[in-house]
Amino acid sequence: MIKKEKFPMHLLSLICLLLLSTTTLSETFRLTAAGPQSANLPFIGVISSLVVPESNKRLQEMGSEHRIAWREAYGGSLYKWQDSLEAIEVGLTDIGWVGALWETSKMPLQNVTYYTPFVTDDLPLLVDIFNELHETMPELSQAWDNQNQLLLGASGVETYHLMTTFPVNQVQDLEGRKILAPGASATWLEGTGAVAVNGGLSTYYTQLDTGVADGVLTILSGAYPYRLHEVAPYITLVGLGAQFHGGLSVNKKTWERLPTDIQTVLSQLGKEYSHTVATEVMQRYNYAISSMQQENATITTLSDAEKQKWINVLPDIAGRWAESAEKRGHPAKATLSTYMTSFRERGGQPLRDWDVAP
Repeated sequence: MIKKEKFPMHLLSLICLLLLSTTTLSETFRLTAAGPQSANLPFIGVISSLVVPESNKRLQEMGSEHRIAWREAYGGSLYKWQDSLEAIEVGLTDIGWVGALWETSKMPLQNVTYYTPFVTDDLPLLVDIFNELHETMPELSQAWDNQNQLLLGASGVETYHLMTTFPVNQVQDLEGRKILAPGASATWLEGTGAVAVNGGLSTYYTQLDTGVADGVLTILSGAYPYRLHEVAPYITLVGLGAQFHGGLSVNKKTWERLPTDIQTVLSQLGKEYSHTVATEVMQRYNYAISSMQQENATITTLSDAEKQKWINVLPDIAGRWAESAEKRGHPAKATLSTYMTSFRERGGQPLRDWDVAP
């Protein structure tokens, strides 16, 4: 009878330890990335084209054994645009785009650019500034923390221009005209004699076509896909300013359970997300102008003199916004001052110093 040799217990223990270590080192973290709108929009699409594929590539390059198993859900399949902040807050998605521009109550300080028109048309510069401000101003980062999340990278839209059914050569041409300008953008018309009308990109075409409105303040990268130049063929390049409108955010509890290497990679990708979104937005902006011009839109630039007239007739909308926010306990004056100072320190020259009382 052949006698079986016992497997050495010390070798068995060593194998178990190695298996346990390998399992720990190669742990896969399951994360959901989502957005309330189509991935055709840069601030949604870049999540899928950059953040998701690059994350595991970067982890591998740095020698990490950790990996992310991504689940992606865009186009409002998980939640609608009105719920972008809450969806990340409650963990419906781990990471996604948040439209801070819609959160005037929960995130009023993040809306400062909408109350400071004519500061800058430089979107890449603007998102860089807001990434920096969120790192250096606790008041801004606290707004995200209060909603159980962390901002990884700022996003924005290019400068606003004017599209109308009639030619515009001077500010006086807006007198009595009905101009689509929803939300805070309605304040940009104060003093011009124009009447602000509410609406959205999906309703602008019909409103302009039926005479409900005579024009619209809008971003051209959004106007072209909706064919607005067909019903408002006069495009006046005014340059009301690029706008910070939200960014890539991650659920705080999700963030805290991630290992340091994954946090490092996602933090790096957050800043790259900002740069990539800004670059894609500007590419679409330039394409929109070129395409609409080729499709018989009339494109003119408002003269510097008339632009200055527009700026001069505007009331102190930034000061008014700051006073209102301060009454609700938000340090809006400090935010306004820091934003404007940061812009000047980077060589910017705002056409109006909104942080200086008139």
